[in-house]
Amino acid sequence: MGKFEFIETGIEGMFIVEPTVFEDNRGFFMETFNERDFKDAGYDLKFVQDNQSKSTRGVLRGLHFQIKYPQGKLVRVTKGKVFDVGVDLRLDSDTYGKWFGAVLSDENKRQLYIPPKFAHGFVVLSDEAEFLYKCTEFYHGEDEGGIIWNDEDIGVEWPLDDIDEVILSEKDKLWPTFKESQISY
Repeated sequence: MGKFEFIETGIEGMFIVEPTVFEDNRGFFMETFNERDFKDAGYDLKFVQDNQSKSTRGVLRGLHFQIKYPQGKLVRVTKGKVFDVGVDLRLDSDTYGKWFGAVLSDENKRQLYIPPKFAHGFVVLSDEAEFLYKCTEFYHGEDEGGIIWNDEDIGVEWPLDDIDEVILSEKDKLWPTFKESQISY
């Protein structure tokens, strides 16, 4: 049995990763990334930076992207639960402007790979969440872009039923709409 199951999302290049988890009375062990296994599955990825964030219920981060230095991201949650979203910004893609979202949690241990040239965001569904992501490109603060999280044309169906208030950074409140951003790769 392989260490990972790779599940297609319907958007080319974007996939869910389910690791094999070895559990016993002591706890659990799993690999979260193995270059050889990913490459054997057709995903030849090179990561250059790891990031971690901690947020509380209702915090929504996104939808973010880098313009000249697009990042691919392998994301996972080590504590809590989030709804994670990627939006295809590749103009030549059949799924341009389409989104895919998945619940990632410390319980399901799923990961989501968001390719370069995608916008990315997530909302915290638990009281608190710690979020980790591996990036294929370095972060360039001057290169950051974004799309407003509730853009009507993209139409992300955020699961906000149990969220009293969506908490956004000042920057995330001011991103343009998808049409206004005119972003395409």
